[in-house]
Amino acid sequence: MERLQERIVSAKKALASLQKLVVIEHPDDVERDALIQRFEFTFEASWKAAKQYLYDMEGIDIGSPKGVIRSCREITLFDDEETILAL
Repeated sequence: MERLQERIVSAKKALASLQKLVVIEHPDDVERDALIQRFEFTFEASWKAAKQYLYDMEGIDIGSPKGVIRSCREITLFDDEETILAL
């Protein structure tokens, strides 16, 4: 359970970092590249937090981002629209 909390905190920090760059209306090349990297980092942190949740709370051990997203839908953590957006 402690690992799950660590992953959630990491995902929240990554999202906060991403949100700082998303608001830039006309990013230059460096800002755009930083935004892409922060998006990748946020996605990675988020799916790993969801993976840990599935393992700790549901007993489901999935190894891929798509599998984690699909499993989140199966246990109704995500609805159909959220699943489509996540995939």
